[in-house]
Amino acid sequence: MTCLFDNYFAIPLTAHTYCKTIEMAFSLDAAYWQERWQQGATGWDIGQVAPPLQQFFDQLPQSSLRILVPGAGSGYEAQYLWDKGFRQLVVLDIAPAAIEAFRQRMPQFPESQIVCGNFFDHRGEYDLIVEHTFFCALHPSLRSAYAEQMFNLLAPGGLLAGLLFDDPMTDQPGPPFGGRRDEYLQLFSPRFQILTLERTEHSIAPRLGRELFVLLKKPNR
Repeated sequence: MTCLFDNYFAIPLTAHTYCKTIEMAFSLDAAYWQERWQQGATGWDIGQVAPPLQQFFDQLPQSSLRILVPGAGSGYEAQYLWDKGFRQLVVLDIAPAAIEAFRQRMPQFPESQIVCGNFFDHRGEYDLIVEHTFFCALHPSLRSAYAEQMFNLLAPGGLLAGLLFDDPMTDQPGPPFGGRRDEYLQLFSPRFQILTLERTEHSIAPRLGRELFVLLKKPNR
């Protein structure tokens, strides 16, 4: 039995494997991520804004951009942007513990711009959406929905900027779930203009050579 998951697991799927795959896709819910936070199992948290994103943020021409940070976690990217004067900034995470950790670190951040909820249920219009270890936390079966939701949330001419793993990570059941550049091109090119999708030399040491900087643009009307 084969299906769309073959591209991600690189093996033919038996009926049993297929069912387990579906089960995993729906088990990575708020309760799962809440438990990870409560147990301190947050290996994705690097304790700082990701250096490639910091460099990108430093080049942004205006602070009036409407920005969304989904799967924000500890919110280092959001904090950096806030400190640089960006005020139209929304932080989104599905885990209440992550949201509370951000509140504790950023008490000055407006409560109305902190959202505990599911990315796929979120509504709004943004000029920039920041991606950092959110895509890889989603089961691969949700990637098409991710691309569609990003497209829907961006204003015409808006940008999706972030980091994606350039590593299939097939040696683990996940998350994180990896991928390759050609897969991302196939996923995003039908909807977005690919401005950049290249290896970055500015990753933290454990991820050096394993990350792509991605910059996608939603076409103007």
